[in-house]
Amino acid sequence: MMFLDRRQFLKLGGFAATAGGMSVLARAATQDRPASAQAEAQAPVGAADYTIHIGVGLVELAPDKIVSTKTYNGQFPGPLVRLKEGRRVVVDIYNDTDTPEQLHWHGQTVPVDVDGAAEEGTPCIPARGMRRIAFMPGPAGFRFYHTHLVPGSDLTEGQYNGQVGPVYIEPRHEPGAYDREVFLTLKEFEPFFSRGGEMALDFLAPATRIKALEEAGESAMRASLAKGMPRGYEVGYDLFAINGRMLGHGEPIRVKRGERVLFHVLNGSATEIRSLALPGHTFTVVALDGNPVPTTINVPVLWIGTAERASAIVEMNHPGIWVMGDLDDDDRQRGMGIVIEYAGQRGKAKWLKPKPFRWDYTRFGKPDTAVPPPDDVIDMTFTKNNAALQGFNEWTINGVAFSMEKMESMFHLRQGKRYRLRMRNATDDIHPIHLHRHTFELTKTAGRPTAGVMKDVAMLGGYQEMEVDFTANQPGLSLFHCHMQLHMDFGFMALFDCA
Repeated sequence: MMFLDRRQFLKLGGFAATAGGMSVLARAATQDRPASAQAEAQAPVGAADYTIHIGVGLVELAPDKIVSTKTYNGQFPGPLVRLKEGRRVVVDIYNDTDTPEQLHWHGQTVPVDVDGAAEEGTPCIPARGMRRIAFMPGPAGFRFYHTHLVPGSDLTEGQYNGQVGPVYIEPRHEPGAYDREVFLTLKEFEPFFSRGGEMALDFLAPATRIKALEEAGESAMRASLAKGMPRGYEVGYDLFAINGRMLGHGEPIRVKRGERVLFHVLNGSATEIRSLALPGHTFTVVALDGNPVPTTINVPVLWIGTAERASAIVEMNHPGIWVMGDLDDDDRQRGMGIVIEYAGQRGKAKWLKPKPFRWDYTRFGKPDTAVPPPDDVIDMTFTKNNAALQGFNEWTINGVAFSMEKMESMFHLRQGKRYRLRMRNATDDIHPIHLHRHTFELTKTAGRPTAGVMKDVAMLGGYQEMEVDFTANQPGLSLFHCHMQLHMDFGFMALFDCA
């Protein structure tokens, strides 16, 4: 990502550029796959419902903070794609850069050739070419679209750049218990590598750890450090924004007293877990990852893992001018916030930190409800080999790091069967786990059973265990991975095949 000051931006004026180099891993994600049929590289007959252009553009986060990055339709976030449940849609995707691309329809149950993952066999969008795709949107709710390359050490590619856009699939029957909707995309810019260290990620509940996992993970780390190995690389960021503007540099969200605002919040980060609070207000969570929750509860803070979404209603009953922002003071002061301004109010926006609050998925579920037994259980253990790959951590599933060269299936499913993933995290990291082309049900987290919470990403805590159930109803290959870009790039992926 290139950083420009305002003078350079004005000098460049109508600057347009193309993406340059591509990492070895990014090339591996697209090589030996069909680029597209010759007809796809030409403009198809008839108008599409949506047209998306992938290209390099400028994003003005603040008057003196302008970045050059890949975007959709020259803007960040990408345009809101609003679809209707059960109504077929046609989308033309143009790649105006010099490198192949993938566009992933996150959270939707779409065929492999549409999903947007080279590991599954989705044809790439060729450099300077295009693809026309058609699909039936679903399930209803808040989804999103993003690039799906494997950039490895290239911080200009993959989810480090600005290729993120919201999708809302309107349900056949809209509940309508709000006055208006506001879509928020949380994102960091200007990434850089740093050596990993201890991070205070203790916001999840239950906090129960499995002793055997902790002993194994800590022992492996101690042994690595004793050999003189440094801690593996992590990614940090210099700039933070909501809807492409740093705190204090975008238009405020203007509200009226008594208004009920439905916020659809997307964490579009490549690697960061985000929090969001609004002083003097509470969030009534009505959906997670676009799926209605069985139990709506009021929370003072939203905790949103990488690629997770939360939809929550806020009743505007505390007049003033407030900062809605991240709990982390440094991140918020460097841009991760937005101003909420009540009608008739004047003055400087205020921030008040809420009391400590733990995020517990099970509170949104059905209490004392038994889930049906699965047809089969798949055990998965996640481990980390510290700094094993030229300073980067290597991540494994059941002792195996995913190979972009082989792209072999690890798990074999039978269509229509219900499977339980029993996931054990033998690392101290939180992993936002994502399964393509399916929605799964949380059935147990950190030893606590639950039911009814349907998601496509879920945060698995350090040294904890989680169980999720899903029905194998999508034939072909489906990609499973941690949604932390740095984790999936260095081994934390697996393929399911369903026949």
